[in-house]
Amino acid sequence: MVWLAQDSQFDPDSVCQPVFGIAARDLSHHDSGLHAHRVAQLLFARRGCMTITLEAKLCLLPPTRAVWIPAGLVHRAQMRTAVDYRSVYFRPPFAQDMPSQIEVFEVSDVLQATLERIAVAPLDVDWTMGAARNLLAVCMDEIRRAPRVPTLLPLPSDPRLARLDTASLPPSLGQLASDVGAGEKTIGRIFRRETGMSYQEWRQQWRLLKAYELLSAGTSISCVSQELGFAGDSAFISFFKHAAGVTPKRYVRSLNPGANAAATQETGAF
Repeated sequence: MVWLAQDSQFDPDSVCQPVFGIAARDLSHHDSGLHAHRVAQLLFARRGCMTITLEAKLCLLPPTRAVWIPAGLVHRAQMRTAVDYRSVYFRPPFAQDMPSQIEVFEVSDVLQATLERIAVAPLDVDWTMGAARNLLAVCMDEIRRAPRVPTLLPLPSDPRLARLDTASLPPSLGQLASDVGAGEKTIGRIFRRETGMSYQEWRQQWRLLKAYELLSAGTSISCVSQELGFAGDSAFISFFKHAAGVTPKRYVRSLNPGANAAATQETGAF
């Protein structure tokens, strides 16, 4: 296996093994740049949050989730805060019945344990024999069975929306229409056609993904609420619970049971 440091350069296509892994601890302010490789990649965020940019989608990888990136898919991985991750690569013979597009999914305890062992194994392990073969089979089966998570945000390709900034809170529909010089109905039709969502649905999905990122970085609920343009903490808590199925406080606790309660104060929400 390979441990990556902040300034490490690693080319997975240079490794001849059919299955191999790498690991990184406390890697931050990292930008891979747009790239692709001939091997499929399974990227697991043990701690911290990553943003993966594709040609027509924005993908958020929160902690305890994994993303499957098919071979040949052009992508860019960015880590703004400290990230502890494991990455396992699969050459085509081992990935032929795996997803053909990028997917984010929940990581079970079993899958996490198998990923850890594969990621830190020596590069010369033969994954076609003995215990190694059995371990890999369990890992692949867990990937196929894992519940998928909606943390992908489709991006419109219409030239009129080329200046839409996905790094900060998208404007209201009225403001966006004014900025691009098109009617609100026109903007709505573009988003429905190119993303499958109304602009309001798309904007709410952006807020949810950004909330995951900010909460994972330890940002307080009040600050998240303000940054995402909610009228108050209660409005944000209600939105997050409806969309994520848990309150922000419970989500943060699931990432780090020992999290500082003061950093995630949430009055009256359990």
